Amino acid sequence: MATVTRGIVHIDEDKCTGCGLCVLPCAEGAIELVDGKAKVVKEELCDGAGFCLAVCPEGALTIEQREAPAFDEDAAAERTAAKLAAGAVMAQTCFACGRSEMDAPLLPVRTGGRSTWVCVKCLPQLIHG
Repeated sequence: MATVTRGIVHIDEDKCTGCGLCVLPCAEGAIELVDGKAKVVKEELCDGAGFCLAVCPEGALTIEQREAPAFDEDAAAERTAAKLAAGAVMAQTCFACGRSEMDAPLLPVRTGGRSTWVCVKCLPQLIHG
């Protein structure tokens, strides 16, 4: 498989506590828990978008530029479809109103010392008070 220089998630094993909060935001399934630690198990599934970064309470995840297999959009779509069909996807909800990601776009946010999700309807209230 050819490699390209691109942004890809890096997980600092020393900082990772294995909480698993980063696994769900990775819709492509690149991150899994292995031996009690989060790992990028298939680099070609990591799109480098970084939705997983904001939910890590330990700051263990970063995006780094390096040689890696190119993002495989078809494989990611297949994996996402398989997870949905198996019911293996747990929908995230807005911490403020409880709206599901199936009902509204959600964004990762840090508030009150924790990493969570907020829907686009509640985001202005969070920003402006």
